[in-house]
Amino acid sequence: MSSTFNDVRGWLPRRVADLAAEHKVPGATVAVLAEGGIAEAATGVISTNTGVDVTADTLFQIGSITKLWTATLVMQLADEGQLELDAPVRTYLPGFRVADEDASARITVRQLTCHTSGFEGDIFTDTGRGDDAVEKYLGTITEVPQLFPPGERFSYNNAGYVVLGRIVEVLRGKPYGTALREHLAAPLGLEHLATDAYEAILHRAAVGHVSPEPDADPVPAPVWSLAASNAPAGSMLSMSAADLVRFAWMHLAGGTAADGTAVLSGASVQAMRERQVELPHLGIMGDAWGIGWEIFDWPGGPVIGHDGGTIGQAAFLRVVPGADVAVAVLTNGGDPMPLFESVAGDVLRELAGVSVPAASEPPERPEPVTDPSRYVGRYAADVILYEVEADSDGRLWQTMKPQGVLAEAGQHEQRFEIVRLREDTFVSRERVHGIHMPAAFVGDDGAGRARFLHQGRAVPRVDR
Repeated sequence: MSSTFNDVRGWLPRRVADLAAEHKVPGATVAVLAEGGIAEAATGVISTNTGVDVTADTLFQIGSITKLWTATLVMQLADEGQLELDAPVRTYLPGFRVADEDASARITVRQLTCHTSGFEGDIFTDTGRGDDAVEKYLGTITEVPQLFPPGERFSYNNAGYVVLGRIVEVLRGKPYGTALREHLAAPLGLEHLATDAYEAILHRAAVGHVSPEPDADPVPAPVWSLAASNAPAGSMLSMSAADLVRFAWMHLAGGTAADGTAVLSGASVQAMRERQVELPHLGIMGDAWGIGWEIFDWPGGPVIGHDGGTIGQAAFLRVVPGADVAVAVLTNGGDPMPLFESVAGDVLRELAGVSVPAASEPPERPEPVTDPSRYVGRYAADVILYEVEADSDGRLWQTMKPQGVLAEAGQHEQRFEIVRLREDTFVSRERVHGIHMPAAFVGDDGAGRARFLHQGRAVPRVDR
């Protein structure tokens, strides 16, 4: 081990503990992969109700980082000749349907992997806890609206990854969780991983924490996970931070596990990192998306990764292919973003020579909005309603109103001023959820007004 990696191993536990305490994070684990070794740190408790300590092998939910596992399962099928990325989804799921019949027939597997399929994606319908939960889910999205033609733009889509999970189930002839265990966890030799609550209870598993009121101390969430129907998108999978970076190591090693087992072809590993679609300038997601991977154009990079969030848990993964370095940060509540940014920023700088760009800040003197009519209006999706208003001084105010599962999970309505960052991208003047929240207004509705408010999802204007 180099002195630099030994230095990281030395400061990591204290840094994680100090940051968790400062930002009211009940528990956290971090794993750093470099030079073929893993440095780990653990702090806090799995639940403030029980006071049980977090250890390095504690399981945390990884949320949407699961999508990387689903994409990898899809690419294994492509390696085997069972699947073509550019084939229509109906090649494998003849009954696949959303509200738009033409789009239903044209949407491809590739478009699902890189979030360009175009239908509304934040659909979290609970279809039970059985092995048929994913299969049943596809029957609940038949009336989901098409927001834009397939392939037109990026809009993050959880439902699309459930469809991918169902393709895996059909082609493998087994439930999603079983396919993941047999085709990824087992060949990778992962021992601290669970695909559902029944497996998680056999381990030391973290409980998510939420704040009942803004700025209040986090308390244990009332439920452990989101609906099982969304498992391929990230509602159930949990693991240790070390097992997460072992998965990343397989991708760094050209698809080979630590013991030499071939898990994925080198061609598929490379294909997953290739840019499929560019994103609006937001600063909270990647600059582009590959097959599963977010792609970050950072100095010293490129960097690939993914984030995940469930009820009271947040997870982060960053990987630098050019340096064979990966860092995973798993947390169970509080304000995890500063912890992640500090730890991952130092790790990537010291071990990979990567500079993590500073988060977007509102300009001291924002460019005035001379014609707010392009932005003012209502934008709605299944789980969120945005209202953008202009006051008498010409300042813009955005209200976020959680609906459906987000409201049930305890998220609160918030109103804040937004100021221009550049062109049609704005940020909140004050911090929201620990960051200056961006909003990109994209497209045109034919009357000179923005067609979508984009915060990773393209949320359509509804006041036409």
